[in-house]
Amino acid sequence: MPVVVLAHQAPSAKERLRDAAAVAFVALLLGIPMLGLTTVDQGGALHVATRWPVLGLFVALCFAGRLLARFGLDRLQLARRVQRPAVGAPARRYRALPSWLGWGCFGIALVLPIVFSDNRYIVDTATTVLIYVMLGWGLNVVVGLAGLLVLGYVAFYAVGAYCYALLATQYGWGFWQALPLAGGLAAGFGLLLGWPTLRLRGDYLAIVTLGFGEIVRIILVNWTDLSNGPNGIASIPRPTFFGLPFKPGDDGTTFASFFGLEFSPLHRIFFLYYLILALAMLTNLFVSRLRKLPIGRAWEAVREDDIACQALGINITNVKLSAFAIGAMLGGCAGVFFAARQGFISPESFTFNESAIILAIVVLGGMGSQLGVVLASLVLVLLPELGRDFAEYRMLLFGAAMILIMIWKPGGILSHREPTLRYRGESGSP
Repeated sequence: MPVVVLAHQAPSAKERLRDAAAVAFVALLLGIPMLGLTTVDQGGALHVATRWPVLGLFVALCFAGRLLARFGLDRLQLARRVQRPAVGAPARRYRALPSWLGWGCFGIALVLPIVFSDNRYIVDTATTVLIYVMLGWGLNVVVGLAGLLVLGYVAFYAVGAYCYALLATQYGWGFWQALPLAGGLAAGFGLLLGWPTLRLRGDYLAIVTLGFGEIVRIILVNWTDLSNGPNGIASIPRPTFFGLPFKPGDDGTTFASFFGLEFSPLHRIFFLYYLILALAMLTNLFVSRLRKLPIGRAWEAVREDDIACQALGINITNVKLSAFAIGAMLGGCAGVFFAARQGFISPESFTFNESAIILAIVVLGGMGSQLGVVLASLVLVLLPELGRDFAEYRMLLFGAAMILIMIWKPGGILSHREPTLRYRGESGSP
């Protein structure tokens, strides 16, 4: 293949050292309160003690890491600019992800409780991952497909959770009865948020949605007659297996007695895991089918250029409202499962930090990528769990990992996703 050789002068060693020194200086300023100073108990009083060796090691690592990273990035950019396809050369074809990758992830998720049947911690962690996967797929409709930046997605999550909690504790509704109603109520809140914000975009839309999420949380904190305020709602009924409870009571048939099994608390844990797995897979199937319908293609068109869509006669008002409603509905359904799994909810479970994590899952996974959401959920949920042994450095390691991902993959872990539609010629070949 013909190439075009471009002259490119790599940064000098002096420039790299100056850049690394600047990074080390910033690390020094940030590290003094976090690493260089600590409090110790001396005679019943707290005194500030210094830890200069720890701070010095941290600054040195930042200096060396920045220097090596800058050297590697410069070499990579130089290699890309030296050899580049000539003008008129055929473009590289899109390389789709192998289909077995998604099926492999599904197979692993399917057998995970069986393999780790004696380890409740792993099954509980996997259940949490699946909750965030479902939330990520719901937000992916709004952010990844429609291109609407939303920072208050946790509000729909809270609406679904509180809807089920109130219906179950005050009116005796079951999980499956409340699930569609909670999803519809969350979709209504999505329309309520989307209608007055249709003319906003970018940062302005993000600020409004952030305010909406905080309004919902503050209402839940202060409206004690409805939500019991900061005390939350307890004793939320758990879902049953077609009417068979998992906890033995005074009378009635339980899951274990119906199938002739010995009672074990792990039965309910495994059922909840497979329940959220089924809900997540239904969400994936639902969103994947919508992408191939006219409404899904309209979402992606509005994401690219809403003015051109309006000029072509597309009703962008309905397109955006449908994205808000469907994304909110999926978030509300995830909130129903969260309330049923926990058995207790409070406004502290629906803070802005949850919205930030869900948005980070969508962005780090790759905008519009379904499999990327799964991989990002694994990273962002498992990293804090693995970092529990590092105590005070846990969030520092979490932030460093996110920065490394964005440096390594600026467009997300899976920035290239499967095309929604493929053109096939007369011979049937793409």
